[in-house]
Amino acid sequence: MHLEYNNKDYEVVIERKKGQKNTYIRVKKDLKITVTTNYFTPERSIRNLLRDNTDKICKMIDEQEIKKKNNTGFFYLGKQYVVIYSDNKGITFSDDKVYINHDFDIDAWYKKQAKKLFQERLDYNYERFTKSIPYPRLRIRKMTTRWGVCNVSTHVMTLNLELIKRDISYLDYVIIHELSHLIHGDHSSRFWKLVEENMPDYKKYKEEMKEF
Repeated sequence: MHLEYNNKDYEVVIERKKGQKNTYIRVKKDLKITVTTNYFTPERSIRNLLRDNTDKICKMIDEQEIKKKNNTGFFYLGKQYVVIYSDNKGITFSDDKVYINHDFDIDAWYKKQAKKLFQERLDYNYERFTKSIPYPRLRIRKMTTRWGVCNVSTHVMTLNLELIKRDISYLDYVIIHELSHLIHGDHSSRFWKLVEENMPDYKKYKEEMKEF
């Protein structure tokens, strides 16, 4: 089963699960349209559901296409570089190009840069935060579904390593977001008011990060 959009064919994958009550449609990172349903939903009903939700599905495809574009290639601090492999050791930047060796450990380099920058930005935003809060310990790791997490009981802030690829403004937003959780553990109106108090234009970054 396929859906055509913008002169492209997108595969439709049907996942039938025991005990599944409702039917859901998602577009995954690999751009496959996944329909999750139960064993008794006839294929005809699924086709009708896809037809009735074509506009929504196309919007989800557009969103995933944008995310794919924004995550393909070499990014550092908000800028995309063309990778040129060379025999030189280490890494060298030149305008819109980055020169690296085939054996260069990109993830290790990213983490080294992140340790320094993330700590600097945490200190910067903590010192300017409008409420009195405990100073959090910083951890950095790759995460697939979150940009940051703050444990309010242990005061440990974990930041997604992927933030090193983005402009510093997004890193600041995530840090302020997590610092605000040390006052409000939920996402209530009071929480967002505190975020806004410390970053008046936070909505801009919150919305733009959906494209990553």
